Parts: sequence; structure tokens; C-alpha cells
Amino acid sequence: MAGRRRASKHGVVVLCLLLTSLVACGGRPTATDAAEADVQHVLDRRAAAVLDRDKAAIAETGTASWFENVSAVPLASWSYKVTAVHRTGATATADAELRYQVQGYDQAPATVARNLDLSLDAADQWYVVSEKPAQKTSQLLWDQGEVTVVRGKHSIVLGVGQSGERLHSFADLADHAVPAVSDAWGTRWSRHVVVLVPKSLEGMAGLLGSPASSYRGIAAVTTGETGAPAQAPADRIIVNPDAYGLLGTLGRQVVLTHETTHVATRADTTAATPLWLSEGYADWVGYRDTGRTPAEVAPELGEAVAAGRTPAALPSDADFGFGGSASGLATSYEGGWMACRMIADRWGEAKLREFYRAVGTHKKRPGAVEEAMTKVLDTDLKTFTAQWQEYLRDQLG
Repeated sequence: MAGRRRASKHGVVVLCLLLTSLVACGGRPTATDAAEADVQHVLDRRAAAVLDRDKAAIAETGTASWFENVSAVPLASWSYKVTAVHRTGATATADAELRYQVQGYDQAPATVARNLDLSLDAADQWYVVSEKPAQKTSQLLWDQGEVTVVRGKHSIVLGVGQSGERLHSFADLADHAVPAVSDAWGTRWSRHVVVLVPKSLEGMAGLLGSPASSYRGIAAVTTGETGAPAQAPADRIIVNPDAYGLLGTLGRQVVLTHETTHVATRADTTAATPLWLSEGYADWVGYRDTGRTPAEVAPELGEAVAAGRTPAALPSDADFGFGGSASGLATSYEGGWMACRMIADRWGEAKLREFYRAVGTHKKRPGAVEEAMTKVLDTDLKTFTAQWQEYLRDQLG
């Protein structure tokens, strides 16, 4: 019996130690835990008020001055997830993830990192003083001002500092681009686009989280995850209004069709896809029904070929960097376009689509192009490059 009592007493000591450990480690919430829970509660109320378009309810959780900026945007969802709270007395800074969906366009929430400043009110409740992009992250369009929304048949255009007339012109371009891309690529994609038109080049750079100098002279870019699954946020076509304004009617249409092609091909564009193919194909679709000749579309490359400087190889990814010379960048785009044009001319448009998709089935770059050329085009990279060089001399020389 004595032995049993000792064992029982030993067990009680162990149990007490375990309970003490649990209480010390997680049984009693810390001040930080409590603050995070309180801030999360406030942001949950705030998110519900945004979806309800209830400015008064938003004001109960903090500043509501920004609400007019986003009020016209059709939202399917809007929520915050607090990841950290840094408190100093009656003030705090919260790190959070904002998840939102544009209704009718996003199949899943887009997620962005946000930083919120908060203070305690007279009732000892947290309220939001300000909300802004987290450090080293991109802005949202409504961070730049009040958003105007224009809907097209196949598009939604969101703009800041732009007239309704100008935004309608972008919707018209996008609505022409979507069926043109479907005719070339097929219909296995969303067949609608989201176009963002900021006020200036600086606004474009803010949406991309990069210096304005990186996009000077670039009319538009498309954001999105390569190899994106069907359940993913819609890509955004982001316009540089400064550069766009310098284009003629045809140039504007080609650019929007080019960017729309990136939206359509996103799921089949992976780390294995070289830029000469993704950019060249987008240009090929953009110019497909324009009747423009190689000499008209590829003047920089034509000048090089005429001077006896036919490229020795297909453009590398590095050749597409925005930091290089304008003529060098143009030559790279033109070289990719000519490669895709050659495939369409010699093997047919269906084989060009098949080749693009075959390259994208690989997870990594090495061997992807070579294998697709063998299987789809019945050739190899060396032979293809030689044929491409001859094609350049024939079409541009």
C-alpha cells in the first residue's frame, strides 16, 4: 500500500507541474494576445460595414474618409486577418492581410499586406486612425483616390483621376480584345478582364510597387501568378496613361490585346516558358488581324538585319529587362514576335498554340523548349534557330 501511495503522490506532483506549465505557457492570455483579439474584432466589424456600404458603421470603427475612394468598386468579399499588433500605451500599429474580391471577376480573394494605425477611444475601444500598404508592398487603386468604375461587355475598368469618357474608351478596347484573343487562343479562360487606369505613370508604379523609372515608356503591364489555377484572383491589366496617350488608335488596340493575351494564357505560362515565347505570342495575337507587315511591326530588328547583325540566338529573358536601351528592348520583342509568326506560318496556328502549352507543362526551364519543339514541331532548337534567322533575313532583309 505504501508503494501505491508514493506512486499516487508522485503522479499528483507531475500533474501539478503540467498544469503550472500550461497556465504559464498558454492558459492565461497575454496583453498582446488580448490586443490582437480586440483589433481583429474591430476590423471584422469594419469589413462587414465596407461590404454593407455603411459609412456610419465604418466611422464607428475609425476613419471613414477613404470609403468614398472604394465605394463604387463592386465587392464580393472584404476581410482582414491580423498577423501582429505592436502596442505603445493607447496607440498601436497592426499588421494585417486584406483579402478582397471584385464581384464577377475574382474567383478567389486577392491578398495584400496592410498596415493600420490605431488608438484607444474614451470607451477604451480600438479605432482605426489610418490604413496604408505594408512596407515594400504595392498600393491598391483606392489608395490613390476615388475610383470610377466603367463596365464593358467583357471588362470592368477602374480608374482614378480619369474622365468617364476615357475609361469607356478602355472598355471598348478591352471588349474588342477579348473575342480576338479567344479566336486565336481558344475559350478555355475567363474571357473577361480587369483594367486599372491610374492618374499617371507614378500611379502605375505605385500599383506595381516599383520605381516609376522602371515603366517609363511601357504602355501597360499585366499582373498575375504564372501557372495560376482556375480558382485564383483575376489578373489586373495596369495602364500607364502617360505612355498610352502617345499611341495611335491601332497601337492602343494592339497593347490591350497583347495584355489580354497574357490574361488568357496565364494558366499555361509557367517558370518553363521563356519570355520570347510569352511576349512573342502576345504580340502575335495583338497584330494577328491588323494586316501589318514585318517591316512595319519590327523596324528595329529590320534595321539590325539589314546591317548584317542578324541575332545569333533567340532573345534571352535578360533581353526583356526594362533597364536596358529602348531599341534593345524593342528588338527583343520583335524577335519573339517573329519566332511565333514563323511557327504560325510554317506549322500553323494550332501548332503554335500546342507548342506554347507544351512548353508550359514543364515545371522548370531546362529542356522545356527543346522537348516541345521535338514533340510538337518535329525539330530541334539549333535547326529552329537557323530557320528563324533565315526567316528574319527573308522577311526583313
